[in-house]
Parts: sequence; C-alpha cells; structure tokens
Amino acid sequence: MADTTLKAQIQEAMKAAMRAKEKQRLGTIRLIQAEIKRIEVDERIDIDDARLLAVLDKMCKQRRDSISQYEAAGRQELADIESAEIVVIQDFLPTQLSDDELNTLVADAVSSSGAESMKDMGKVMAILKPQLQGRADMGEVSKLIKAKLG
Repeated sequence: MADTTLKAQIQEAMKAAMRAKEKQRLGTIRLIQAEIKRIEVDERIDIDDARLLAVLDKMCKQRRDSISQYEAAGRQELADIESAEIVVIQDFLPTQLSDDELNTLVADAVSSSGAESMKDMGKVMAILKPQLQGRADMGEVSKLIKAKLG
C-alpha cells in the first residue's frame, strides 16, 4: 500500500469505514474527499500527493482553530467532534516529528540560511516548509524560529 497514492489510500479507507459501519470516520473521510473534489473541479487539475498533504495539513489547522474557539465558548461537545476529525485526518498525514527532531531541523535551517534577525524569518521558513509539510504544526515551527532569532 506504500506505493499507492494518498488519494487512493483515502478512497480505500472510505470503503473500509463503510464496511465497518464507522459513521464518524466515514463522515470525516467524506469531508476530505469533498475538499479534494472541490480543488480538482475549481482548478481543473488532478491533485497530487504533495498538494493533498498541504490540504490535509490545512484541514487539521482549521480544526485546531475551531477547537480553541469552541472551548472558549464553552461548547466542549463541538470541540470533541473536531478533535475526533483531527485524529482521522492525521491517519493520512506522515508521522509527526518529535520536539527534538523539530528543534534540530530549525537550528539547521537557521544556520544554513545565515539568518541573524527576525527579518530573515522568511528565508528560514522557505527552507523548512517543504520538509515539514504535514509533519509539524507550522505555528509551533514559527514560534521556535522566533525564539532562535529573537
């Protein structure tokens, strides 16, 4: 299954969720597929794995934002639904990097870009973004870079 595309893996996961009658998982997978279809129709393209990783990463970020808003409003049941969706979406993302791995990558990027101040943050992010797509929360990465440069 490692040599199949991410899009095909999502399709197979949907079939498996249907067979197992996992309503919540199926609903989340259908949300993913709807987003894929929307992009393919709007842009008249066939989505590739790199773009799909970016889409999945964005979907996770949207849910994290929603969770914080729901918790602030005292709507824990809605936050729990979003949390469950994040778990399903992350099944299709590469394994997340540990804090040590992330710190090492940030330090390497800062030194290789020659960044010295906050003005150089864009250079560092340009190096890191392709490496970390779907493997780390870019908001956390941004905080790490600011701490190194600040």
